[in-house]
Amino acid sequence: MADTEHTDEQAEDPGTAVGAGGGAATPEERRAARREERTVARLAREAGAFARAHGGAEAQIAHLGRRGSRIVLVGEDGRWGDLVAPTAALARRALERAGVGTREDFDGELAARVRTGPYEWKRMAGIQLGGGRV
Repeated sequence: MADTEHTDEQAEDPGTAVGAGGGAATPEERRAARREERTVARLAREAGAFARAHGGAEAQIAHLGRRGSRIVLVGEDGRWGDLVAPTAALARRALERAGVGTREDFDGELAARVRTGPYEWKRMAGIQLGGGRV
């Protein structure tokens, strides 16, 4: 029995992924799992770096359509940024790995913490007045 037990590390290893039919994963499925894992790792690294640079952060995930999902990060200092993930599930995995909390909605409390800088104000004014991009 000991030779058939799987550890948590083995179950999460993209190289040992189980295929959609429950059998061994095809080479394409293994490649897709490795690609997803690299994407999650990159997003987690970027979200974690943002949180560390801004005294912590919270996030909200918004669906973008075919493009994927947008992760809006709001730092404790009011700075904000965003990332794009291929799916909401990958965005959630990345934020969990980075230790960044998520909110269901971009509610008034979260929005009130956002500090809009000169770049954003200039860009918004340019768009409103029909001007070019900044």
